Amino acid sequence: MAPVSVALILGSGPRVGASVAQKFASDGYKVVVASRKGTGGKTPEGYLSLKADFTKPDSIPALFDAIKTEFNSPPSVVIYNAAALTPPDKDAPLSITADNLTSDLNVNTLSPYVAAQQAVAGWEAVPTDTKKTFIYTGNILNVSVLPVPLFTSLGIGKSASAYWIGVSDAAYSARGYRFFYADERFENGKSKGNDIDGPAHGDFFTKLANHEGKVPWLATFVKDKGYVQFQ
Repeated sequence: MAPVSVALILGSGPRVGASVAQKFASDGYKVVVASRKGTGGKTPEGYLSLKADFTKPDSIPALFDAIKTEFNSPPSVVIYNAAALTPPDKDAPLSITADNLTSDLNVNTLSPYVAAQQAVAGWEAVPTDTKKTFIYTGNILNVSVLPVPLFTSLGIGKSASAYWIGVSDAAYSARGYRFFYADERFENGKSKGNDIDGPAHGDFFTKLANHEGKVPWLATFVKDKGYVQFQ
């Protein structure tokens, strides 16, 4: 029996997550979506739906165990699309409590880190001719400090995750494992903010999963153009 290709999407929101899931499914992947609303069964689209709490990084390994049980294979593509932020008091970024910051860091940094650990462990058993890819849905906050207190905890988490993603891509690329921090931009390089495009993420993420082109770990992209270097 030929091995199946499994794509795990952690954080399956109605825009990016849904579009990415649809695109990978259309490319022949078995798709698993994990979110707070996960059921343990199948979605109407036929995806395996798993319940996940990204504020608890130690819950992540169980998701990978469930996938191995269902498909007898670990996911070759892991996409982390969850995010969290705590609004501070007006114009006071340091008003965020340590407990709230810790919870946001769990979602933005520690849970994806554990997911990447699990991905690498599973990839050791995946055939060598199968592309192995970890994609983190990022934004401009890892390279640009915006004077907006609202983004404080989110920016801390995105910046921290960008670092370990860049290091991991350098360390594991010789094994054929790729790690990407994906960041959609306008054509002038400015942040897309709330204008991010779900189908554009699906198109770009499948290209990343196939290791198409010479795209670095900091994968800034523009709709209908693909990777564009802005830094």
